[in-house]
Formats: sequence, structure tokens, C-alpha cells
Amino acid sequence: MAQAAPVSSMSESGRGRWLGLAMLSVGVAMIIVDVTIVNVSVPVIINDLGLQATEAEWVNTSYALVFAALLVTLGRLGDQRGRRRMYLLGLVIFMVASVIAGLATSGTMLIGARLLQGVGGAMIVPSTQSILNANFRGHDRAIAFGIWGAVIGGMAALGPLLGGWFTTNLSWHWSFFINVPVGIIAILGTVRYIRESRDPDAQAGFDLPGFLLITFGLGAFIFGLIEGNTYGWWTPKESFDILGWSWPLESVSIIPFALAFGVVALVLFAAVELWRARAGKFFLFDFDLWRFRAFRYGNLAGTIVSLGEFGLLFVLPLFLQAVLGLSAFDTGLIFVSLAAGAFIAAPIAARLANRYGPRRTVSLGMALEAVGIIAVTLLLGTSVTGLQLVVPLFVYGIGVGLATAQLTSITLSDVPVERSGLASGANSTMRQVGSALGIAILGTILFVSLGNNVRSKLNDAPSLPPGAVDGIAFAMESSGGQALPGLRARADTTAIVPLLDEAFVDAARLTGMSAFVFVIFGLGFSLLLPETRLSEDRPPDSARAAPPEAV
Repeated sequence: MAQAAPVSSMSESGRGRWLGLAMLSVGVAMIIVDVTIVNVSVPVIINDLGLQATEAEWVNTSYALVFAALLVTLGRLGDQRGRRRMYLLGLVIFMVASVIAGLATSGTMLIGARLLQGVGGAMIVPSTQSILNANFRGHDRAIAFGIWGAVIGGMAALGPLLGGWFTTNLSWHWSFFINVPVGIIAILGTVRYIRESRDPDAQAGFDLPGFLLITFGLGAFIFGLIEGNTYGWWTPKESFDILGWSWPLESVSIIPFALAFGVVALVLFAAVELWRARAGKFFLFDFDLWRFRAFRYGNLAGTIVSLGEFGLLFVLPLFLQAVLGLSAFDTGLIFVSLAAGAFIAAPIAARLANRYGPRRTVSLGMALEAVGIIAVTLLLGTSVTGLQLVVPLFVYGIGVGLATAQLTSITLSDVPVERSGLASGANSTMRQVGSALGIAILGTILFVSLGNNVRSKLNDAPSLPPGAVDGIAFAMESSGGQALPGLRARADTTAIVPLLDEAFVDAARLTGMSAFVFVIFGLGFSLLLPETRLSEDRPPDSARAAPPEAV
């Protein structure tokens, strides 16, 4: 029987293709918002569910960690089994997980729901990237990825406002429940405007050793970073117990072993993937992609910048609500300036890329991010106002819009279409690894320095009873500073509140400087990106798309 003529997975022209892009953007918006929408709610969630500071870190990091660990695997499966099918399944899983998160009554339940959200998100992102990479070329490709990037940059910035509004006017639970109607819109639009597509040449199989190594490697390393202050970076501070098993060594903490195990597992992952590629076996990560200059330096730049971007978005709301006493909604309002900058800059990025090249646009964006971060950091203090932070956050947002809108496009620009699933998954994995590491590293810097600063300042304070210094320092450190409003309201601690404020300011400034350093390193890598120009270099992926099929 004759084969049906191949068709594109989206309309070749007209509004159908752009409506399809809109449906992909809705799905991406949902998962990107969920990365940041929780940030301004974290102080309230800490108090509502009685979370420790490390649990608060896990609320965001668990999502990013699972996201990163599964992206490559699910990107490959999408190429094999159908990208639209994978996208729709991801939307359903994400919606179910969001309902569970919204109903959470404990930190364990919330973290578990966030893990499941990570599974859904890991299905969504590589599917959208592969579909876009296969259907848009030249000028349209720059516009499509500009819109896609604007959604990522803008919604990441808008998330805190939405989270603040829900937390203040309804409850933090609605930060998750909102994903249900948004997900339904994305599902209905995808069924209507996007056909199925897959790579008929994609190698079937499953890389179990690679999957286990990257999952446990990332998990162990990030566990070590987040839990180091809890269990002790070298000397045990408390015992580690899980499922009836206890860490047996009394002189050395589990943390250095976890960090070492993570590094060794990731090195073994690279070795296993290289061996499987040479042996012609199914593999998860195509290290051969690193020979493409744009892919190599684009991923390095994006990963390192993510360390600063997402880490800062986690830390800043904690400071604003604890030291300045802002509500979740007022905190979100301050971040509107960041969102405005991102939304304004993203459409401009395509024009700048057309005129000056994508590389210069990306570098300009990262430079503006660095300027915004250092300005915010220098302004932090007990007397700073939200209005004073608006301008530097707006500059920061412009940088996010310029850099994000073009970085994905230039990173994938020299990757062959038939390897787009692998490349998209690897690109997204690197960004999510950066996000998870950023929250873990900057969160740890904030909490450890906060505890140390409190001890240092209170040791000189008069009339504090014995043991009070350690107790107050532990309360501040373990709550991420969210014990400060309660201490401010107590008559017996009123005299030391200014010292606690100063301790938090110093810790926040150190954290901001660390974020600035990360972005500067990312800027350096962006300067190594190749100078590229938009061209109609490759035809759409029509030869690889399957005919429409019912869902």
C-alpha cells in the first residue's frame, strides 16, 4: 500500500502554525512559572507547613533535579514515540502533580508532588523545542524562538507576582491549582493545531546504566550541597537515617561521601555514554554534539547564568519578606519590573539579532543581567525600599529577555535537524542543572552565612542568657531567616532585632555577589559563541513528520 505523503507537524503557513506555537508556549509558560511562582510563597509555606530551610530548598530543587535527570531520556522517547504524544502526556502528569501539590499538608507531600511535576516538565520542554526546531527556519525561526524565549524569560519573572497575589489574596495552594485550567487550554489547543511528528531514524532502546548514573550522580551531589549544613560538611552534626538504615561513621559526615559519589557517578556517566556511542548502542547524551561550537559554548553560558538567575530569584523574596516585612503580594509587585523588562526586551531581541547577530544580542543581555544583579546587591539594606529596587530589576529583566530569547536558538543553530531531540534535551538538561545547582549553592551560601553572621553579632550583645545565641542563630538559619518577623514581635528580643537585620543584609549581599560572579562567567562564555546570521539554511522537517493521528 502506498505511503501517505509526509506532512509537517504544524501548518506550513498561515495562522495555524503560529497558533500551534501559541499552544506550545502555553505549556512552557505553565512549567516555567512553576519554577518561580513558589519563590515568593516560600516564606508563607515555611510557616504554614513548618518547613526547615533545607526543606524549602528541596521544594524548588527537587523539581529542577528530576527535570534535569529525565530531560534527555524523555527527549529521546519523544523523537521515537511522537513529540506531540509526549507533550500531551507531560501536560496531564504536570496537572495531576499540581493538584497534589496544592493539597499538600506536609513538606514531604509537597516535595513529592514537585518531583512528579519535574517528570511532567521533562516531557514538555524537549518536545516543544524539537517541534519548533523542525518547523521554523530563517527569519520565522528567529521569531518563533524569540516568542518561546520571551515566554521563558517573561513568565519566570512574572511568576513571583502571580505567586504573591495568590498567596496574599487566596492561599499559596492556588499557586499550584492555577495549572489545571492553563493545562486544559494547552491540551485542547495542541490537539487542534499540532499534528504528530517523530524521527523515523531514532534508535530504539533504553540506556539504563546512563539513566541511573546521571540521576543518582546529580541527586547525590545536590543532596550534599543542600544538606551539608544540616549533617555537617565533614564532622557529623546529626545522624543520617533513612528507611531504617543509619550512617555508620561517627567521625566523618555522610556529606563528603555524597559529594564524591556524585562527582564519580557523573564522570562514569560520561565514560559510559562515550563507550555506548562507539559501540553503536542506545545512549542518552551525545557528547559528539560538543564539537559544535555554538552548542558547546551556548550550553556552558546558559548553565552558568542559570546558577545566578534562579538562585537569586529564590533568595531575594526571603530577604524582602523577613527584613523589610513585605507581604508576598508586595514582593511580587517589585518583581513586575523584572517581568516588564523581559517582556519588552524579548521582541526587540529578534531585531537586534537580525542586525547585529545573535551572539552580540546574547552577550549584551548577560552584561545587563550582571549590571542589574550587582546594583540590587549594593542597594540591599535595612532602609532600602521596593521602589529603589525597581530600576535595577528592570535592567536585569531586559538582560533576561535579550539573552534567553536568542540563546536557545543560537545554541541549536548548527545542530543537524535529525539530532534535534538529543540536542534539545541536552540543552534543557544543562539549564535545569544550572537552576538546581544555583538554588542549592546560593541557598546554602545564604543560610550558612546567615547563621554565622547572627552568632558573630550576638556574641557581643549584652544581657543574652547562655545558650540563647545558638538558639536564635539556629532559628534564623533553619528557617531561612523567616523567624525574624516573630522575633521582631517579641518584647524580650526587640533589642537584638537590628543586629539580626544586619546579619541578614550581610548574608544577602554575599549571596548577591556570588550570583553576580556566576553571570560574569556566563558572559565570558557567551563571547566565545560563533558569529552567526539568520538564513534559510535548512528546510522544515517535513520528511520526518508523521501524518496526523487522533488522540
